[in-house]
Amino acid sequence: MKSFKLIASFFIVLLSTQAMAERATVAAASDLKFAIEEVAALFEQQTGQQLRLVFGSSGNFKTQILQGAPFHVFMSADENFVFELAKAGKTQDQGRIYAIGRIGIMVPHQSPLKADGELTDLTKAITDGRLKKFAIANPEHAPYGTRAMEALQYAELWQSIQPKLVYGENISQAAQFATSGSTQGGIIALSLALAPQVAKLGEFELIPEHWHQPLIQRMVVIKDAPPMAQQFYDFLATPPAQDIMVRYGFAMPDA
Repeated sequence: MKSFKLIASFFIVLLSTQAMAERATVAAASDLKFAIEEVAALFEQQTGQQLRLVFGSSGNFKTQILQGAPFHVFMSADENFVFELAKAGKTQDQGRIYAIGRIGIMVPHQSPLKADGELTDLTKAITDGRLKKFAIANPEHAPYGTRAMEALQYAELWQSIQPKLVYGENISQAAQFATSGSTQGGIIALSLALAPQVAKLGEFELIPEHWHQPLIQRMVVIKDAPPMAQQFYDFLATPPAQDIMVRYGFAMPDA
């Protein structure tokens, strides 16, 4: 009887280890945090399979994948990072566009700034001294930071606002800076501003989309990924998953 229990325990451990080995890890741009957590929960509910979700800046993920990081699906906020990985032979193909993102200005409650999408009040606040600190994601590796920089350049504010800028490692951290009171506001992703956890912290208004290059977000399956990775990749194209994405402010590529 004891030997039977030992054998049974061995097979349970073996199956558990095998399941863990086949579990897919998704490297997702941090603007996706709330949306993809919800999509992943629905995926788990419908398939019984649980994903590992890792959030960060797309540029950093691209570098890590080039260096062999064990990610299986890459959801980038900038499609060019996917193209670079495909060219380097790291992906199954060039993937597909899964969403188009937007940016806007977020100001916390009690901020001296207004949530003005045309950035008129921000311009005045730089001149009259109301603006002390303003948050954006780091343009060097975060696509939402690059688009924020482009919007500020369009508004002819980039040179004057640079001494006031606080850079988030990714757009999620920039949103934390913009809503915590440590800055007077910031430029963040619409998808984060629509999350109840963030929306209650301040006011948000979209910046005109023609002020910056489009946030074309592309996903791809990494070479030698387990079957679950392809399943999740396909699941993102289903109506239930896309409905969640739309609710968080993303435009679908065929809309």
